[in-house]
Amino acid sequence: MRRRMGRPGLLGAMARTAVVAGTATAVSGRMQRGQAERSAQQQAAADAEQQALVNQAAAQAAAQQQAWQQAQQTQQAQQPAAAPAPAVDRVGQLTALAELKAQGLLTDEEFAAEKARVLSA
Repeated sequence: MRRRMGRPGLLGAMARTAVVAGTATAVSGRMQRGQAERSAQQQAAADAEQQALVNQAAAQAAAQQQAWQQAQQTQQAQQPAAAPAPAVDRVGQLTALAELKAQGLLTDEEFAAEKARVLSA
């Protein structure tokens, strides 16, 4: 049998096509795996960065809450103590009692008892 020179025969063309297709498939698969790995690494880095931001925001919120509480405590400490109860107007009460007695609405015993209560308070 004579061998042809030049272009390969049908079997040679099929073999070459199979090699090219196999190589292309292998290269394509490797590229896809590499892209998937890079994507997974980028996602992990993004997740870590997001978690760090969440932690930082939580720490800032806690610090603000603590600062607010300290400010409230300081403000309460600086406020003067409750104002003393207003002084009882004993003279006014005794005057009112005397008027009631003069009008005849209080007896001598009731007047004496109320007068003693006002003066002892």
